[in-house]
Amino acid sequence: MTAGQPGSFAGSGALTTGRAGTQGAPGISGAVPVLPALRGLLPRGGLARGSVVAVAEFGLLCLALAAAASADGAWCGIAGIPEAGVLAAAALGLDAGRTLLVPDPGPSWPQVAASLLDGCELVLLRPPARTPASAQVRQRLEATLRRGRGVLVVAGDWPGAQLRLRVVTRRWTGLGDGHGRLRACCAEVAADGRGEAAMARTRWLWLPGEDGGVAVADPGDLPFDVLQDPPGAAPALHTVNG
Repeated sequence: MTAGQPGSFAGSGALTTGRAGTQGAPGISGAVPVLPALRGLLPRGGLARGSVVAVAEFGLLCLALAAAASADGAWCGIAGIPEAGVLAAAALGLDAGRTLLVPDPGPSWPQVAASLLDGCELVLLRPPARTPASAQVRQRLEATLRRGRGVLVVAGDWPGAQLRLRVVTRRWTGLGDGHGRLRACCAEVAADGRGEAAMARTRWLWLPGEDGGVAVADPGDLPFDVLQDPPGAAPALHTVNG
C-alpha cells in the first residue's frame, strides 16, 4: 500500500462513490454514538455531526471515540497514524472490515482527508508536523465535513475545534513493590470547547481497564488517592478553601 492509498484492517479497500457506510449504517440524524464511559464528557452524550474534535495527542482515547460508531455499523477512516494498533482498536469494538487506513497520506493529506470525510461517518486524522493545516485547508475540510454530516477527530491541535479532549494525568496499576505487570491505566480526561461544549467536564476513566476496554472509574474504588501526585511527578497545586 503506497502513501495516500486507502486500505483496511481486514485487507485492501477503496472508497466508493458517496458515503461508504450508507448501507447497514446507523441513521445520520442526531449525534454519532460513543462508548458509554465517554458520554459524560460530551454535551449531547455523543459526537455532534459536522463537528471537529481535537484530542491533544494520539492514544487510546482517539480510538475509543470511534469505537461505538464503528461497532454500530459506521465506516471510519484513519489517516496519518501508522502506529494505530489493530488489536487495540478491535478490542475497543472497531469493525476491521469498515475501517479504512491511510498510514502515510504524504503531502496530499488534505485531499486524502477530504475523500475519507466524503466516504466515512468518522475520520481520525493526524496532520503531518512538516505540513500543518493552514487556515484555508481547515476551512475546506470543515466545509466537506458539514456537507457529509460526519465527525473529524484530530490527534493534535485544530484551532476552532468545537470540542477539545486531553488526558490530564494517568496512573498505571499492577506494579507492586518494584515488581509485577502493568494491568490497567486510570486516566483523568478533561473536555471543553465552544458553544454547547464550553462548560468544562472531567472524568476518571479506565483507559484501558484490565480487559482492554474503556470504563468509568469510580474515584472511591481506585487503588490510589486521586488528590496525590503520581510518584516522580512535580508537586501539583491544589485549591484550598478558606
